[in-house]
Amino acid sequence: MSQSIIARYVTPWKYKRAVERQRLAALRQRDGDDCRRCRRPLRFDLPPGHDWGPKVEEFLPQPEGDQETIEHLCLCHRRCNAEAADNTREVQERVRRKSEAALFSKPRKRAGKAA
Repeated sequence: MSQSIIARYVTPWKYKRAVERQRLAALRQRDGDDCRRCRRPLRFDLPPGHDWGPKVEEFLPQPEGDQETIEHLCLCHRRCNAEAADNTREVQERVRRKSEAALFSKPRKRAGKAA
């Protein structure tokens, strides 16, 4: 058995971190050092989990059964990624319907007769 296969099963957390570092390096080489959403520079020197640190985001859904590729991924700030969590089509449609219903449910003011 090769060393990487053994490392994958003996120390899976170390293997996952190595794969994540490789994926981050490939995305950084392809996209550069700027956030995909806000176009501000990413900070790669921050500890994991920091708001201004890099986060790998899936902007296109991965086809079922395909191996993971970086074609469907991009880099953005953790904060920018969290803001986009509610920007799905279903949520936008629900917000639109709610605001539309609120608009039509308000009673209209009638113009009073001037005497």
